[in-house]
Amino acid sequence: MSNPITMPLEFVVTASRPFPLGVTPARQADQFAPDTVNVAVFAPGLTAVDVHHLGQDGQWHRTRLTEKSGGVHHGLVPRFPLGTKYGFLGPETAARLTGSHLMRRDDDGAPHSSVPSGLLLDPYGRGVDRVDGSLVSMRMHQDFDWGADRRPNTPWRDTVVYEAHVRGLTKLRPDIPEDLRGTYAGLANPVMLDYLKELGVTAVELLPVHFHLDEAHLENVGLTNYWGYNTASFFAPHPDYATEAARAAGPGAVQDEFKGMVKLLHEAGIEVILDVVYNHTAEGGKDLPAQSFRGLGDGTYYRHDGNGNYYDTTGCGNSLNFGEPRVVQLVLDSLRHWVQDYHVDGFRFDLATTLCRDENNQFDPKHPFLVALAADPVFHEVKLISEPWDVGQGDSWQTGRFPFGWVDWNDRFRDTVRSFWLSERAAIDAGHQGRSVSALADVVSGSASLFAPSGRNRLASLNFITAHDGFTMRDLVSYDRKHNEANGENNRDGNDSNFSYNHGYEGRTEVESLLAQRALTSRNLMTTLMVSLGVPMIVAGDELGRTQQGNNNAYNQDNAITWIDWTPTRESRQMLRATQRAIRIRREFMAAQPFDYPQRDEHSYLHWFNQDGEFMSGEDWNNPGQRLVQLLLGSRKGKVDGLVVINGGPSDVEIVLPRLSELGVTAEQDTAKFELRLSTSLVHDERRGTRRAEGEKDLVDAFSMNIYRL
Repeated sequence: MSNPITMPLEFVVTASRPFPLGVTPARQADQFAPDTVNVAVFAPGLTAVDVHHLGQDGQWHRTRLTEKSGGVHHGLVPRFPLGTKYGFLGPETAARLTGSHLMRRDDDGAPHSSVPSGLLLDPYGRGVDRVDGSLVSMRMHQDFDWGADRRPNTPWRDTVVYEAHVRGLTKLRPDIPEDLRGTYAGLANPVMLDYLKELGVTAVELLPVHFHLDEAHLENVGLTNYWGYNTASFFAPHPDYATEAARAAGPGAVQDEFKGMVKLLHEAGIEVILDVVYNHTAEGGKDLPAQSFRGLGDGTYYRHDGNGNYYDTTGCGNSLNFGEPRVVQLVLDSLRHWVQDYHVDGFRFDLATTLCRDENNQFDPKHPFLVALAADPVFHEVKLISEPWDVGQGDSWQTGRFPFGWVDWNDRFRDTVRSFWLSERAAIDAGHQGRSVSALADVVSGSASLFAPSGRNRLASLNFITAHDGFTMRDLVSYDRKHNEANGENNRDGNDSNFSYNHGYEGRTEVESLLAQRALTSRNLMTTLMVSLGVPMIVAGDELGRTQQGNNNAYNQDNAITWIDWTPTRESRQMLRATQRAIRIRREFMAAQPFDYPQRDEHSYLHWFNQDGEFMSGEDWNNPGQRLVQLLLGSRKGKVDGLVVINGGPSDVEIVLPRLSELGVTAEQDTAKFELRLSTSLVHDERRGTRRAEGEKDLVDAFSMNIYRL
């Protein structure tokens, strides 16, 4: 018998291998038939796996993956060039029903002309296509001319996030060529790039662009999952957002259009953040057909309770099992793919708590997934944003508990700011009393106590007032109740607790006084967002007063309800100017601050004053009638960055500007006076540029804000 050590080296290196997963070139490929590839798939639920692929002869060919290592089936498949369409089947799938069709196997191995029934997608497939109505994976090229592409690497301190839907952003934009509207290419059109730069945002956060499917119940009523939170492939871009020309050319052209979008956004200095959905898959509940993971290894890929039922913390029928190392590996590989091959700059993780549940389904801030992300150098300069909750029992809300390196969506900020300017304003208008300004002051100053236990600072707070899920900003000031009738669920869907206020009339109106009050409140909301410590996020269209007609759950509305209406009006121009100016004010405040502001206390200070220019007392903070506060912001000890005055009460108030000399703060002689730079009151905004010395008086209108610079 031969000694194994003396066996030919070629025998070792040419064998198939279980890593990397997916379809990759075979080692020593020149020793095999042309275009031989290594195919590897983690399928612990199958005793054997066949890869079916569409040959250049137009026939489907079947090859058994003859090796198995730790649940990974792998083998070499010849004549598998770039662009080949394929999928997986196993002997167990013959016993499963998909709709009314029994999955078929061609036991004689002969080529056949039709797509095999129940073909399963490759979890690592780089592209997805349809053949005769069936989903198939596709072997993709990764070549792209990135040229001198450089990531902007905008520090969190300077980041302003713009949450947008690829289609909805440009679908109705008249100055973009019609064939580009609603596409990746349309988003990267010079018209949009100039608009984003002039607005002042630094990053676009795109609603899901992974390949996703529509739920069956939506298809049955002629609707679609517009938001896209129903991922079927974690490595492939969604083709419906590409131009018609790219879709006709195939997944490779779709991929290149997406990369071209990223490249042009980077040239404009704008980062690309993807909203990603790794908490569940499009396969839904167990009563639905297998598309990929369920057929390959249902018991491993998904969480189950003690009775074999899905343990669902997503509300979508299933939850991926992050207690399984192969699932963690899948997600990490997907994230690396989008960073390395698509050059994206960050991720917002939908229902991120589900990704961090341990074997007991409890949230763990030191979960192996989080540890692996922190340890991987690929992600060291990648922005990581959590939606820090899911729909689990008891421990679903985890805002403030994610580890260092993460930024959390701060729903406490959202609800507090809405309450102060909207629901409490409604109570005041009705003759009741609002609450004191203390809760608002806490979130405006960065919700420090919320994030301190995790060792993070105020920059860990992703501040938002609106998001894709819920009312738009205009609808917050126009509706007391949700109006989701168009969704086909008799208005039962969507959140009933919105902290909104219609200012006395529900919905659309032409009454000038009512429109003026709504516009004022919108400016207050946007300005509060921009002067608060943390990282601000605005939703595309809020800067124009976009409405969804009171729909606060427009996930299935791929139409004018969700698309941005770019028709200029007096109101939209006014709101756009107000947003641009608020962002500019924020940038001015940030410019004088250290890179890590407000990380270290010695680099910053916040001083709070009442209307008389005196330090806020405990009585002031607890007085529900005290709805005015002055916030003096500074950095580098002795440097004043600005003064924010918030009046959430029903009366105009004459304030006394703070006396800097009593704080030991000095300023240059020629800038020793407070200069009014912005007022949300249109009357007082007309006098911007006027100056008042410390200790002098100024007027702040009811329900408005003044911002000063020294």
